Amino acid sequence: MPEKAPSESEAIDHVVHRLRERFPDVPEAEVVAAVRAAHASMDDARVRDFVPVLVERAAKTTLKARSS
Repeated sequence: MPEKAPSESEAIDHVVHRLRERFPDVPEAEVVAAVRAAHASMDDARVRDFVPVLVERAAKTTLKARSS
């Protein structure tokens, strides 16, 4: 039996976890805020399959810019 894909909210939680590991010097609240902002910007997306990937990319770009 194939493994069930994680829900979007679970996938977003994983994004936060991965980004916290990638940016350990950034406060957790900033990482969460970047992910939430990116996720909110995709509220109108009709196809939801790639939202977590796009959220991670957008949040990573934001966090890289802040830490530079």
